[in-house]
Amino acid sequence: MDNFRDVAGTGGGYLGTDGKRVKQGTFYRSNAIDAPSEADLAALASVGLRTVIDLRGPEEVAKAPDKLPPGVGYRNIPIFGGNIADEARGVRTPEEARALAHRVYRGFVTGADERNALGQVLTALATEPGPQLFHCEMGKDRTGWVAATLLSLAGVSRDTIMSDFLLSNEYAAASIKARRAAIVAQYGEEAAKIFDPIFGVEAGFLQAAWSQLDQSYGSVAKYLTEGLGLSAETVTALRAKLIT
Repeated sequence: MDNFRDVAGTGGGYLGTDGKRVKQGTFYRSNAIDAPSEADLAALASVGLRTVIDLRGPEEVAKAPDKLPPGVGYRNIPIFGGNIADEARGVRTPEEARALAHRVYRGFVTGADERNALGQVLTALATEPGPQLFHCEMGKDRTGWVAATLLSLAGVSRDTIMSDFLLSNEYAAASIKARRAAIVAQYGEEAAKIFDPIFGVEAGFLQAAWSQLDQSYGSVAKYLTEGLGLSAETVTALRAKLIT
């Protein structure tokens, strides 16, 4: 679980609305929990984790199901972001790989299925009790967008959110290296070079989603209510959980 971290950040929590801090110990993010070490499981137990929300699709879950500590609830709410596996097979250059990532991130804003799933995820985070964790496979794209949306709702600056988003390249460095090595072993170095832009994350990915959000909705508030279908009460409950 190398990309496990508190959504609120380190220290006293990220600075949010009206000078208040984002509340730590409430929401956590991670890569998949399919092969946790004993130390990983102990860490999950130590934070009092109540629920895990798995953002992966059915095939991903079937291939590598989560292994959770006793007593931790589990929900699967898939956020596909398009049929990435099929699209990726047609990628032939790093530029095409980068363009694919941009389409996926814009899809978090424009895609009906993605918005429906994101609405379910945020509703669950707002209404279910106790510390919760959400994750996808690598904990960087679907997970990264959910975390960015939560921090936006908390009033954290986009510069800070971007810095937090890019931390996946540091936290998941070992996993990224292993994934690239597997591609090299199976298909060769040239094939790995094609996918270099999307083994980790780039600032342009998140910026593509934000640009689409600004264009389509004009504000995060409207994206949450008009785009994701959240009620005002749900938004208020979520904000209360986020801000100290």
